Amino acid sequence: MSVLAVVGQDGSYPAYENVAAAASAYLRLEGAAQAEIVFCDEQEIRTLNRETRGVDRVTDVLSFPALTLHAGEYAPFTQAQYPWDTDPESGRVHIGCIVICTSVAATQAVEYGHSIEREQGYLFLHGLLHLLGYDHMQEEERIEMRKAEEAILAEVGLVRD
Repeated sequence: MSVLAVVGQDGSYPAYENVAAAASAYLRLEGAAQAEIVFCDEQEIRTLNRETRGVDRVTDVLSFPALTLHAGEYAPFTQAQYPWDTDPESGRVHIGCIVICTSVAATQAVEYGHSIEREQGYLFLHGLLHLLGYDHMQEEERIEMRKAEEAILAEVGLVRD
């Protein structure tokens, strides 16, 4: 069983579960956590972006952390550590939500010359790393986040074409 599960309204997400498992191993996560994934259209993501970030434009992915985490500094994801953030049904610690705009992902896949699976896998992982405290506001942070993204995507075979 992977440390990180992926939950959403549309059932199971095996491709994203594989990325989450590779991220769990790469980051040496312990315990049991879950991230929610939501797919939306351009109007929905633009509204979310405007209402939550004050940016009135379409984007590819948004992440909404449930916890304040710092990249590379993780306590085990257990009910004892996070009693108020543990899902009573699954027993997993909810770390947040990732929202992916499917039409933007499809456009970017064509633009970057790779598969939609690779693009959506990348966007999911990018959002997941944000939930886990990664950021790219400073150059050093950007380099660290990009290194993690490339290593994890390579592990699951979602490399650039």
